[in-house]
Amino acid sequence: MDLPTTDPSHRIAMYDMDRTITRAGTYSGFLIHVAQRRQQWRLLLLPLVALAGLAYLVRLIDRSTLKAINLRLLVGKRFNRHEIAPLAESYADRVIARGLHAAALEQIAADRAAGYRVLLATASFHLYVDAIAKRLGIEDVLATRLDEPDGADHIHARLSGPNCYGLDKFARIQDWMADNAITRDAAYIRAYSDHVSDHPMLHFADESVATTPSRALRLLAPKMGWQVVDWRARK
Repeated sequence: MDLPTTDPSHRIAMYDMDRTITRAGTYSGFLIHVAQRRQQWRLLLLPLVALAGLAYLVRLIDRSTLKAINLRLLVGKRFNRHEIAPLAESYADRVIARGLHAAALEQIAADRAAGYRVLLATASFHLYVDAIAKRLGIEDVLATRLDEPDGADHIHARLSGPNCYGLDKFARIQDWMADNAITRDAAYIRAYSDHVSDHPMLHFADESVATTPSRALRLLAPKMGWQVVDWRARK
């Protein structure tokens, strides 16, 4: 990639996670990972998970409600953070061991070497994303939050705030920049995503890369002048 022609005060590389850095989505895999190791009887509820997915497809429920329902079915209505944390760690180990695009890791390393601050922005849950980010050496993370009305010990199967997706993800990015005293005109931004829902983030960036893109993003990217790469090419 070309370096910026000016010398900005901040260089930021924004990455989506699922199917951008990872080879597949991580959300369903995490829920099944937890159910298999914690309460295997919950796997009998998978037909209800499928029904919830169908309800989402026909627009009876939104994406946030779907995520909360699936979490409640496969993990529980209310659960102890200390009980789930080891499972989040073991799931992160699994993702790191065999679930990443090698080319994505190479690009992250190249961005760091070029002086970019790496931001991971994903709709997946902080509950396990933080463990994955830690293994990748990424300190700046925006992810979907879960409700913790009882304090740090217990988590409820409902979202706290918006799902970190699409325009809501972009709003979180803007808030993060404000919190870090980064103005747009003082920053040079690269953005990477596989999905057209990240159009706001990609449009915001100086350099945008459609990484192993979905069909909709593959069609949009050339019209927007965005680079298209296939990170599946390297194992």
